[in-house]
Amino acid sequence: MDLLASAIPLLAIPSTADRPDELHRALEYVLDFVGPGFTVERFESNGKPSALVYAGKRRRFPVILNGHLDVVPGTPDQFVPRLEGQRLYARGAHDMKVSALVEALVFRELGSSLPIALQLVTDEEVGGRHGTLHQLEQGVEGDFVVIGEQSALRLVTDSKGIIGANLWATGRTGHSAYPWLGDNALGKILRSVENILTKYPVPAEEAWQTTVNVARIETPNQARNQIPAKAEAWLDIRFPPGTDLDGRTESEVADYLRSLCVEGVSVEIIYADPPHKADRSRPEVLALQQAARNQGFDGDFLRKHGAADGRFYYQRGIDAVIFGIGGDGLHGPAEYVDITTIEPYYRALREFLAGAF
Repeated sequence: MDLLASAIPLLAIPSTADRPDELHRALEYVLDFVGPGFTVERFESNGKPSALVYAGKRRRFPVILNGHLDVVPGTPDQFVPRLEGQRLYARGAHDMKVSALVEALVFRELGSSLPIALQLVTDEEVGGRHGTLHQLEQGVEGDFVVIGEQSALRLVTDSKGIIGANLWATGRTGHSAYPWLGDNALGKILRSVENILTKYPVPAEEAWQTTVNVARIETPNQARNQIPAKAEAWLDIRFPPGTDLDGRTESEVADYLRSLCVEGVSVEIIYADPPHKADRSRPEVLALQQAARNQGFDGDFLRKHGAADGRFYYQRGIDAVIFGIGGDGLHGPAEYVDITTIEPYYRALREFLAGAF
């Protein structure tokens, strides 16, 4: 309950990507919670602040605790935390301010005696490139990373890669009553999207396979009776490790997607990040799993369909796992943290770190 008293003001901060002052406020709140006596190294990229906290001088840290303090947008009432039974409702309660605060508490207690670091970022919900990735590009190094995203004390060792791609088509406009005189760009886009979805059909239920979401199809047309001369589609592609999109460069991904499109369609890759995979037999992974089991949880391994900041560590050969509290409703109108998981999570992290050195 003492930690909940500290969590409530943090949850009340609307730290969304479009509010840089609130991102700073959330970061400073947690740094104040950690308290004095540590080195606080500050970073900023594209207006997104982050920090790395540790004792002494920067080194290659055997363990990094990673947490993000930004949240997705919500209605004003979602930034008024409320406790109902064993649930604390608020935007960011589950994803992932409470877990981040627990990590900060554990670091506050152990960070002066152990060679660990606390990594706090504020842009995970919008891609992570200006937080975790930026710090790695600035030379931050580690051997093993615990990302406090929600997991109900299970260990996420695999998560999908992500590709953002735009399809573009050009044609020839004309009067829609005479379609043979024009060249419909939208038709090219539709046939290309159909080809891609035939290759990667939407699964009927949860499946560990590549998926494609068609997020937008549009033309600049302002009239119904005009043949569109330009058209565009947005694709969001998620793919597991070891599948046909894994290991390709952006150029190779573009060429591959272009091979599935009809003539006259070009492909632009907005971003292409690899999947994340951690070695389940690694000693730190097994020790963290045992620490969860010692708190009465099964510590099972999980795979996540969404991308996370662990992919940036994976690109550099660093194992990272997601390990956090329980709850439900992330990004939704009734997001909550299960407060019965907070103390076991705290104890599991302490036990893991105490046994790691």
